[in-house]
Amino acid sequence: QVQLVESGGGLAQPGGSLRLSCAASGGISRINAMGWSRQAAGKQRELVAAIDSGATTTYADSVKGRFTISRDNAENTVHLQMNSLKADDTAVYYCTASYYSVSSFFPVYWGQGTQVTVSS
Repeated sequence: QVQLVESGGGLAQPGGSLRLSCAASGGISRINAMGWSRQAAGKQRELVAAIDSGATTTYADSVKGRFTISRDNAENTVHLQMNSLKADDTAVYYCTASYYSVSSFFPVYWGQGTQVTVSS
């Protein structure tokens, strides 16, 4: 089992920034990639960004150029730097983990979610 704990969510103004962090623990040896998904009210959950052990990344078109995903040297923490935030970024953000690399990313573990609200 893998446990994922998110932090860093909250309220930001349009154009502002937030940085989300996710700490992974437990049986992480089989994890090859981690990512962030989000679900806005009344919308389907979507993959925002992911990164694998080879540092390959993927981003949703809606966040390219604004969000950056990264991981620490221990490869057990992943971050999502969110800049130039828009109201449409408002959602619950979930940290996820996959047995496969970015090209075959499929989340099998989920964090509890952290609320991001972008509003003036």
